[in-house]
Amino acid sequence: MLKYVDLFSGCGGLSLGIEEAGLELVAAVEKSDMAARTFYHNFVGAADDLLKWQRYLSQSIAAQATQKVIVNELGEVLQDEQTMRQLKDEKLDLVVGGPPCQGFSLAGRRDRSDIRNLLPWQYLEFVERTNPKAVVIENVVGMNQRFDAETESAFSQLKIALEKTGEGYVVQAVLVNAMHYGAPQHRPRLMLIALRQDVAEANNIRTTAELWKSDFSDSIQEIPPLAPVPTVSSASLETVKVAVSDLKLDSPGRATGYVSRLNKKFGTVTRKKIPLTKLNHIERNHTERTVQRFRLYQYLQNCGVNRNVVSIAAGTGENVRSDIRARLEQAKYPAISPDGTVLATDADELVQLVMRLSTKKHSQKVLAWNEPARTVVTLPDDYVHPSEPRIFTVREMARFQGFPDSFEFLGKETTGAHRRKVEVPQYSQVGNAVSPWLSAAVGKTLSDLLS
Repeated sequence: MLKYVDLFSGCGGLSLGIEEAGLELVAAVEKSDMAARTFYHNFVGAADDLLKWQRYLSQSIAAQATQKVIVNELGEVLQDEQTMRQLKDEKLDLVVGGPPCQGFSLAGRRDRSDIRNLLPWQYLEFVERTNPKAVVIENVVGMNQRFDAETESAFSQLKIALEKTGEGYVVQAVLVNAMHYGAPQHRPRLMLIALRQDVAEANNIRTTAELWKSDFSDSIQEIPPLAPVPTVSSASLETVKVAVSDLKLDSPGRATGYVSRLNKKFGTVTRKKIPLTKLNHIERNHTERTVQRFRLYQYLQNCGVNRNVVSIAAGTGENVRSDIRARLEQAKYPAISPDGTVLATDADELVQLVMRLSTKKHSQKVLAWNEPARTVVTLPDDYVHPSEPRIFTVREMARFQGFPDSFEFLGKETTGAHRRKVEVPQYSQVGNAVSPWLSAAVGKTLSDLLS
């Protein structure tokens, strides 16, 4: 069986797809004990007992490596000679991961105080020392923005660095969207997918110099050998409704075909079976004011009124009230939210309500039932449910990503702003992950080549 290592593994989105494609995990490296605990719990063994998990964390890197999950920084792993020898001896087929690369530059290797440069160089050092046949590096789309007119983007520079790592790699740069591979979510991501030079030559693999972009299966033209093949046509695009309509808290329904396919495809990869009760499906507590604002957002969207009218109401000036009234011309009365709550009986009451619920926050948006979700991020507050006055639960966000119902997220659900730099709670674990739908397509492409 083909073997792989997952660096900066998070909770395991990349690994879930890679394993579904038939590869076997040798080790995952993740510095966050929260995310690593979720990874271990779903791929290795039970980690719901916090005391036992604390004992696991106290073990050496080498001891953790034998149990497949190393909870430490990659730099520490690179300095552990015993562990690195063991990993090299595994003769790895694949190394995957998403090192933070926003500030990466080829010149940055000289500046070891800049952590943004240090982490991708550590990733490349791991590749050089273990010499895998294939490499995958994933990152956000913003990484492809040029620093200035004369300097290539961090993504382009990382591609050059990977090509020169170790014995050399043939690298295909791709811009892929998870919705083209089965996810009910618009989620564009950059990837570098590479084969070691000798492996590429033996298989006569060529890459394109330009960035390849995914599309629906009925629209795509040529697909380079290293690019993941899209599996979704424009007519079969998955939506918010098929992903989470059975999870409504007021009236749960039957699982859709999407949910059945999701659980069948990825449920067998996780250690646990699909439970009878939904894991991580806990409603967040909202103030009555917030609940009422969510109802207003839902009503405005159903009327075709831009939700920004609520943030305009937070402004000052003599004309604010008349401006609001003008923007509510399409409103229908009585104003009733999807859950049946009467918000206003006429225009005057609705203007008053908008003024009372005004906020300067621009980012909150109701997701539409019949469209893919927006890109799932680490903060859940910006996504409002289509019919219930609340944000989405962790389980619903996980459905958008492609995690099966058997995948259980451990740790805090969320955390305060001052703790976000050091803690990775459940919502962040989901938002940081690679969609398993996408990683499964990448895994299949490489598995077919390497096999």
